[in-house]
Amino acid sequence: MSTENEGTPVPADPAAPSAPPAPPAPPTPAAAPAPAGETAPQEAPRTAPLTSPEDEPTAVQPTVQAPAPAPAPEPVAAGAPAGGWPPPPPAVPAWGAPQQPVPAAPAPRRRTGGLVAAVLVASLVAGGIGGGIGYWAAERGDNGFSSTTVSSGQAPASFKRDPGTVAAVAAKALPSVVTIQAKSGGQDGEGGTGTGFVYDQEGHIVTNNHVVASAADGGTLSVTFSDGKTYDAEVVGRAEGYDVAVLKLKDAPKGLTPLPLGDSDKVAVGDSTIAIGAPFGLSNTVTTGIVSAKNRPVASGDGSGGSSSYMSALQTDASINPGNSGGPLLDASGAVIGINSAIQSTSGGFGQSQAGSIGLGFAIPVNQAKNVAEQLIKTGKPVYPVIGATVNMQEKGQGATIATQGSGGTASVTAGGPAAKAGLKAGDVITGFGDHPIDSGPTLISEIWTHKPGDSVKITYERDGKTATATVVLGERTGDS
Repeated sequence: MSTENEGTPVPADPAAPSAPPAPPAPPTPAAAPAPAGETAPQEAPRTAPLTSPEDEPTAVQPTVQAPAPAPAPEPVAAGAPAGGWPPPPPAVPAWGAPQQPVPAAPAPRRRTGGLVAAVLVASLVAGGIGGGIGYWAAERGDNGFSSTTVSSGQAPASFKRDPGTVAAVAAKALPSVVTIQAKSGGQDGEGGTGTGFVYDQEGHIVTNNHVVASAADGGTLSVTFSDGKTYDAEVVGRAEGYDVAVLKLKDAPKGLTPLPLGDSDKVAVGDSTIAIGAPFGLSNTVTTGIVSAKNRPVASGDGSGGSSSYMSALQTDASINPGNSGGPLLDASGAVIGINSAIQSTSGGFGQSQAGSIGLGFAIPVNQAKNVAEQLIKTGKPVYPVIGATVNMQEKGQGATIATQGSGGTASVTAGGPAAKAGLKAGDVITGFGDHPIDSGPTLISEIWTHKPGDSVKITYERDGKTATATVVLGERTGDS
């Protein structure tokens, strides 16, 4: 399973200008000559208005003071409205702007000074939006301007996210989510990245089987927490059919905080979801979405040619990619409702190694995963509920047909098994299992595995064009075959 996310850098467009050209300044009348023996007032430099908060603002140069000559009427540019445009800045500075000392009466000058003042106001506004550019410009001024701008680093330290927000849920859950590095045995062993979460204080980590399968026999496993600390781990047990595995930290630290487990049976379509994982090796990634559907039958594989796993999955549009596998799917309260396991790609297949998310992700319901995890911790082996019949796995849309014979030429209905005791025969088409319709063999297995051995389930089936029902008491099979 690839864990690298490659991309091609986009070359810069040499023809693209760095900033839009400044519009030409309107013509202004020539200045009147200064009286003999007096110094003419210095004209303020023309400055182009800021085009965006990212452009470098132009510092405003101080005005050279000169003896005040006799007042003279100010010329007005032809066609300009009374008072000139842009208007001069307000007499009282805007909220948050620095208070400047009142300067001495300036020498009369043309209305172009109003343009410079307007540019200064624009710089301060842009600085407020752009994160301190106005403060930077003031520090660059030659006249020793000061600033009372408050930087983001001076925000109140007591600021907290409200409980139930995505930020609050993620902050609480992240310390209990780990990134798993699995490497197969041998010098050139292949490796992969997945996700898991703390199941109990003893150091058990729950994840997907396909995340750790390559390292299960002679390989190495390590888990890294969100604080960067890494621990070696070993496999406690794996359930290939459920795609669930349990690890244990070899030197578990004290104070581990298990993630709380929710109730996947009570989840409703439209409920908010939060997925945490390491997509393409990017640890501690948080994405959000909703529960798009429930009881979605999914048969998935890791692309290695091994046996498929089956689940009656929770479907979510939270972004899930390779590396998210084994990570928790949380509800809005931060409780685990599923284990992210598979995605559907544009290629049309279900699995964990496709290109990336298209908004169709699938998670093992936590109620099922909890039962499997407890069994693996207790015995190291999975236990599967069974009906004792072989069904056709290829036909879809008409139900699950009991095959004419089982593997190796054996009987398709096990003698004395649950299906035989319920009266089922080869050729019967199972169309309902409990309250759920059945359209194929994989769908039937997905629904069977949501139960426990010993559960009694009503089955609806068709025989010779007639519909009938029966009650099956599920048997059990231990281990992966």
